[in-house]
Amino acid sequence: MGESVGTLLELDVTGIAHGGISVARHEGRVVFVSDAIPGERVVARVTEDRKKSFWRADTVSVVTPSEHRVDHVWPEAGLDRDPAVRPGGAEFGHIALAHQRTLKHDVLVDSFSRFAHMDLAEVLGHDVVVEPAPGDDEANGLGWRTRVRLHVDEEGTAGPFAARSHDVVQVSSLPLATAAVQESAPIGRAAMPGASVVDVLAPSSSDGARLVIDEQKPTIVTEVVGERTFQVDDNGFWQVHHRAAEVLTAAVQDLVDRDRLDPEGTHLDLYGGVGLLAAALGDLVGPKARITSVESAPRATEHAQENLAEWIGARAETGRVDRWLSRTTSTASAAEKQRFRAGTVVLDPPRAGAGREVVVQIAALQPAQVVYVACDPVALARDVATFADLGYRLEALRAFDLFPHTHHMEAVARLVPTA
Repeated sequence: MGESVGTLLELDVTGIAHGGISVARHEGRVVFVSDAIPGERVVARVTEDRKKSFWRADTVSVVTPSEHRVDHVWPEAGLDRDPAVRPGGAEFGHIALAHQRTLKHDVLVDSFSRFAHMDLAEVLGHDVVVEPAPGDDEANGLGWRTRVRLHVDEEGTAGPFAARSHDVVQVSSLPLATAAVQESAPIGRAAMPGASVVDVLAPSSSDGARLVIDEQKPTIVTEVVGERTFQVDDNGFWQVHHRAAEVLTAAVQDLVDRDRLDPEGTHLDLYGGVGLLAAALGDLVGPKARITSVESAPRATEHAQENLAEWIGARAETGRVDRWLSRTTSTASAAEKQRFRAGTVVLDPPRAGAGREVVVQIAALQPAQVVYVACDPVALARDVATFADLGYRLEALRAFDLFPHTHHMEAVARLVPTA
C-alpha cells in the first residue's frame, strides 16, 4: 500500500467511466471516484495508489452537489456510512433515475466511439435512448431483483459484500429486491452458521421466495414469460429483473428484420441458456422453425430441449459455442451451408462478449442477420467492430435499463451483411 492511501483529496468530478465509477484528476493523474456524480466537487479518500497512471478513491463528503444527487435509495450505502462498510450492488443509488440513464447512454456512446470507432447517432440516424423496463419509473427503480446473493460471515450473519471488497456487511434492507425476496432474505440476524453463500430467489410462477444454500442440489423452478413457461434450475441462469425476460423477448422480436427472416433457414441461438431467446425467434419463424440452441451448461440444455418442445425442428445442444461453431462450419454440407446463409443468428454471450474467434465463426456462416444481446457496452462495441471488418454492419440498436441504481444495462443490436 502506497503512502497516499488514506489521504483526503478535494476533487472536481468530470466524467463517468465504464464500470460506473466517476472520473476526476489530481495533479495530472486520473482518479476513479466512487459515489460521486460528474459535475460535482467532492472530498474523497484514496484507497489505491499502486498504479502510476491512476488512483482510486471513495467519496466521503460532497462540497458542491450535482442537481441530480438524491438521498441514496439504500440507506446503508449512503455517504454517512464509512466507505468500507457500504454495501455494493447499488453504485448509482445516489443519482436520480433519469440521470442514471443519461450516464448509461454516455457510456454506451463512448464505448462505440472508442472501441468500434463509430458515432452511434450518425450510424443509426438517431440518438440511442436507454429505455426503462415497464413499471420501473413508477417504482423509482426499486423492487426489481428476483435474485439476490448474500454471503455469510464467520458469525453466521448473512449480508452483501461491501463495495469492491469481500467483506460481508450487515444490512437491514434490500430495496432493489422484489417484496418476496425482501421478506425471505435472512438479513440482520445470525441465522446461517456454517454456510458461506445464500441465494434468495423468487420465480415468477410462485408467490414466495426460496433459499439456495451453498452447493445445494438444484431444484427445477418455473418462470413465466407472456403465455409461455420455462423450466430452469433454481441455481441456473435466469434474467434478474422481474420484467427482463419479457423486455428482451420483445426487443429481440423487434430487432429481427422480418424481411430477412427465412422460414426455411437454419436459425441459431448461441449461449442459449434454457431457450428464452430461441423461443422468441421461434414465435416469429413459426411452428416449423429449424432452430438450434447452443449452451455449455448441460442442465440448461436439458431444460431448453423441454422448453422448446413445441417446435419440431428445435434442438438444444450442449457445447462451448466456439467449439460447436468450429465443428459445424467444417462439417456442414452444401445444403446445410445454404440454410445457415438463410438463417438468423441470435446470441447472448456472457459479460466478456463473444470475442473475435466466435465472431469470425458466425460471419463464416454468412447468416442473413445477427441479433446480439449484450450486457456490456465495451464488449459489444469490440465485437461490432470485428463484425464490421468481416462484412456485417450495425443497422439497429436499442438499450434497456434492466438494472436500475447500478451501472449495468442491456443492449440489443442488429447486424446485417454490408453487401
